[in-house]
Amino acid sequence: MTDDEIWAPLRQELDRWRLADRQARLWLRDDDAIEPTDALESLLRITRQSSVPLTIAVIPALTGEALATRLSREDHALVAVHGWSHANHAGPDEKKQELGRHRPAQVVLAELRDGLVTLEELYGPTLVPIIVPPWNRISEELVPQLSAQGFDVLSVFGRAKAGGPIRLLNTHVDVVNTRRQRGDRPHADLVAELVAELKARFGGDDEPVGMLTHHLVHGASEWEFLTRLFEETWHHPGAVWMSARDLLR
Repeated sequence: MTDDEIWAPLRQELDRWRLADRQARLWLRDDDAIEPTDALESLLRITRQSSVPLTIAVIPALTGEALATRLSREDHALVAVHGWSHANHAGPDEKKQELGRHRPAQVVLAELRDGLVTLEELYGPTLVPIIVPPWNRISEELVPQLSAQGFDVLSVFGRAKAGGPIRLLNTHVDVVNTRRQRGDRPHADLVAELVAELKARFGGDDEPVGMLTHHLVHGASEWEFLTRLFEETWHHPGAVWMSARDLLR
């Protein structure tokens, strides 16, 4: 299958949105930032060149002034709170979790509050009060208590459920991970997943479509996919890339 054949379904779907005089809303979240790296520079460069707003989930306990100073030069990048230390507290036979039921709720919530305060001091208005749980997992008993810690929004993976105790701004297509594979995901599979999300939105679901990246583990395949994705969507009238802040207004 040629590149043009791989990307044709996305073009066709976006053309459908254009003909209906509609725009699909897209947003981009990148996880696990700690410090400036070559990989982060690549992400910042390709998003800046394509005018794609970026929300970077930063790990509070492991970061510092160096990353804050670097991101202060990027007008298109916002920061969210990525747990506290990205430490796994689950057992060896469980899925990894930092924000699970393995510790007292008040201990976990205090860490999240500390994380928010830490990043507020580092980033000021660049920070958005979004909590991004490591591994996209959080105990259900913690969710109703997030607002009291200063968070307005929870961002995990998958379709958002209406009527919860906190607003959701989720991601839906993971460029790196799937249940069957980690890294080097076929571009045709990623395009198909994105098109499926867009079709659901065209049918009436108003939830923005979130793309999820992990710059620290990207290889050539991931960078090639993102570059082509931005090329296909940047000027297409059937799609618009939006910042998390604009989506939450």
